[in-house]
Amino acid sequence: MTPAAPPPPASRGAWAEGKERLRTAATTEPGRLQIIGAVLAALVVAFGAVTAFEISDRASAADDVVSRSQPLSADAASIYRSLADADTAASSGFLAGAEEPRDVHQRYQKDIALASQLLIKAATNTDSSSESGRQIAALNEQLPRYTGLIETARANNRLGRPLGGAYLRFANEQMTKELLPAAQKLYEAETARLDQDHDDASLWPFFSLATGIVALGALAWAQRRNYQRTNRVFNHGLLAATAAATVVLLWLAVGHTVARAQLHDAKENGQRSLKVLSDARINSLKARANENLTLVARGAVLTDDGKSDKYESQYAAGMGELRTALAEAGRLAADDDAGSAPVEAAVEGVKEWKVRHDSASKTDKSGDYEGALEKVIGAEDSTGQSFDRVDQALEKALAHEQREFTSAAEDGRGALAGLPVGAAVLAVLGAAGAVLGINRRLSEYR
Repeated sequence: MTPAAPPPPASRGAWAEGKERLRTAATTEPGRLQIIGAVLAALVVAFGAVTAFEISDRASAADDVVSRSQPLSADAASIYRSLADADTAASSGFLAGAEEPRDVHQRYQKDIALASQLLIKAATNTDSSSESGRQIAALNEQLPRYTGLIETARANNRLGRPLGGAYLRFANEQMTKELLPAAQKLYEAETARLDQDHDDASLWPFFSLATGIVALGALAWAQRRNYQRTNRVFNHGLLAATAAATVVLLWLAVGHTVARAQLHDAKENGQRSLKVLSDARINSLKARANENLTLVARGAVLTDDGKSDKYESQYAAGMGELRTALAEAGRLAADDDAGSAPVEAAVEGVKEWKVRHDSASKTDKSGDYEGALEKVIGAEDSTGQSFDRVDQALEKALAHEQREFTSAAEDGRGALAGLPVGAAVLAVLGAAGAVLGINRRLSEYR
């Protein structure tokens, strides 16, 4: 009987055969060198790719800080200031009587036009479903109602009707209870977006740094191994790969450290000062509007407890907040003469304003309304002149701090420029150097 043929060997999968070939190659020095070369090239390429990806993300966030989120935050603050200034100009024009001063009316129109333009700009850069989008929609809805009330108040004032004062107070109430709170929420939402972009740009590229250290460690080990087996101090290919990886790692560490420091400076010194100065200017505008309304209402509107004049109380509160904000602004600008000078000028203006307001208030309480009016909106030694001095000083301080912020933020963005592309190119060169260095050793076995 013929014996049965043995069964064919079981087929092996591609994965198993690959493992077997790798195991076989690892038993010889040429095979081990090939594996080392492949691993080194892969590590260097991975280092470059991860660095390019992470730094591109940081650079994009830094660019957003400079070109998107900070300008939008500044625009939101300008919307708030424009609305508050428009309300102040409207009350000043009303106090002047039927013949509203041309410059005061032009200031009101300019403020409303600027607020409208900035709202359009913000809407084009904002998702309508976001918090900013909702506040922009609310502002766009309420602003025409406010301007309508102001025009009605102005028309009645020209005709000498007392009803004009009531319309002006209604307009001021809409401004303080609806428009300005919406503008404040818009500013807070845009500032939160700015803070998020800053944090994204400042986040350490831990994965890139770790990958770079691993790649350099592997290259150092490969060169030490090469020295132990050949007694040759240098392998030019591996040395070139090490140099390329070292340059990328140092560029990464130094570049991101500089960028992080500049962005931190922009936030801590520029953005914080901008916020404090914006608050100060807004409080000065609100205080001026309430000072004007004190004379418009002539004691007709009281606080909730019925004991004090509502607008006089709000004026005092606004001036207190203004002094507090100026004290903080002075502390932040203490080491910067160009920034501290306008703040000091604003502080002196507030002191002068307070003295003149107290004099006007005493004159009004004595029954001399015309005399009090002259001390509030007159051409000489009036509280209006003191307010203008404060406002101009704060505008100058804001412009200085905006330049400081932009300069620091642009330096931070610039510190990352070229790093993603540079890391990718150097990684490719480093990988090529590693492969050439290993091939030089392999040639000795042929």
